[in-house]
Amino acid sequence: LKKEKIDLICLAGFMRVLSADFIKEYRNRILNIHPALLPSFKGVCAIKDALACGVKITGATVHFVTEDIDSGPIIIQAAVKISPEDTEETLFKKMHDQEHKIYPWAIDLFCRSKLKIIGRKVKILE
Repeated sequence: LKKEKIDLICLAGFMRVLSADFIKEYRNRILNIHPALLPSFKGVCAIKDALACGVKITGATVHFVTEDIDSGPIIIQAAVKISPEDTEETLFKKMHDQEHKIYPWAIDLFCRSKLKIIGRKVKILE
């Protein structure tokens, strides 16, 4: 990555914990998409957990990666309504539809230097 002078790392379904050293090396240059409205339902079972808890709305979150899993500053979120008929499979599809909208948007904002991290918050610049 250093040799190629990579500016941005985008994770999607990676399901691995990156080392603290790696994250420090690429601080504020690693994005992840997560199938929940963080900070709710962190980890690998977000969709299953949302259904089990009976929430009516969940969603997708694009966030910066930090050493703590699914805890980085939030860039963009999209809400997804859960219907009584939803299964893990149907909810996954709804989530995926939203993820395909917000992840490219977040990447575009990053590439155009339109994101400013202020503490735990991300401000989208005009």
